[in-house]
Amino acid sequence: MAESLASAVDAFLNHARLEQGLSPNTVAAYARDLSRFVDLAGDIAAGRLDREHVNRFITRLERDGLAASSRARALVALRRLLRFLCAEGVLAHDPSIGIESPRAARALPKILSPEESQALIRACGDDSPLALRDRAMLEVLYGAGLRVSELVGLPLDGLDRRAGYLRVLGKGGHERIVPLGEVALEAVGDYLDHARDALLGRHPDRSRALFLTRRGGPMTRQNFFALLRKLALQVGIPRERVSPHVLRHAFATDLLEGGADLRSIQLMLGHADLSTTEIYTHVSRGRLQDTVERHHPRGGRRGSARR
Repeated sequence: MAESLASAVDAFLNHARLEQGLSPNTVAAYARDLSRFVDLAGDIAAGRLDREHVNRFITRLERDGLAASSRARALVALRRLLRFLCAEGVLAHDPSIGIESPRAARALPKILSPEESQALIRACGDDSPLALRDRAMLEVLYGAGLRVSELVGLPLDGLDRRAGYLRVLGKGGHERIVPLGEVALEAVGDYLDHARDALLGRHPDRSRALFLTRRGGPMTRQNFFALLRKLALQVGIPRERVSPHVLRHAFATDLLEGGADLRSIQLMLGHADLSTTEIYTHVSRGRLQDTVERHHPRGGRRGSARR
């Protein structure tokens, strides 16, 4: 392979995209972070990279004012590049070994209460084709915990109505099977039986997408995000509290509080690492704390109101 650092980065990104199957968004993020590194290291041979280059990169990210989470992400990209160069024989050893990643406080995900999630679904409206589509999409999002890209990307043949599950293509091209509850299945069934053909109209069904726009094309992330904001306004939930990912969080948190085990939730969410799923144990404890404060005689908020 070519020995210049810029060429080495290009080779690594191609490897990540084609051989590792990383998502376009992940590859694009790696490309942005590594372009910073190339700008800093200059026009050197990839085989001459050493620990000093890594340390200078970390220092530059700090000076540029990047948050700890952004610095940690950039260091992940650099570590992957260096491991790739070691595997290709360009480097004899990884100069990033032993360097600690920046630590950031882990923010708890925003969540909705079950009542708020259900209010959004009820706000979808009448039995028009668009209303049936909207209700089906919200029921699937809340009932299966999909990412919004997975939801709008569902193919028509990704649903098995008889078995009651979805075949979902997740991050990195990994496929998983996600069960659907009766309510979500019924909502999708109503949409398929009474709305999808109406939305398709005379348009040829080239995309074979499960969920369609009013013009017969595949539903988009932007359209669905706008739909959620509109529904939030109707039911009086602040718009900043509502997003497709918030409903994914609601799915996981409500499952955990209903007694589901973390491993099952991890599989349904498509998390590669169980530690990612464990954040919902903190969310659940936060809800319990809020319940005590609101309703117990010695809870902070109710107790202070009596004094």
